Amino acid sequence: MRTKIDMNKLKHLPTAEEMFEREYGAKGTVSREEFDAKAQAWYYGEILKQARKQARITQQQLANMVGKKREYIALLERGETDMQLSTFLQISEALGLRFALVM
Repeated sequence: MRTKIDMNKLKHLPTAEEMFEREYGAKGTVSREEFDAKAQAWYYGEILKQARKQARITQQQLANMVGKKREYIALLERGETDMQLSTFLQISEALGLRFALVM
């Protein structure tokens, strides 16, 4: 069964950017910057969590490998704390991830 799309209704739907602005503020505002920072922390935490799971190691094992507490690893994976670049690279290396700067 095919559903026909009503293009007239579609025209009135908000864009993703309009929805973000309504919920978190316009780009450049403090509230939007805070949201973007939290979203980015969550994103990188997800990358690390998936890599850890793929490597089949626990948070505690990873924490031991990099000299951190398991609770800190859990906070990072949930995007609830910020990390220094050196910590990110240290954890990434322990998980066998490689990053490069691209210009």
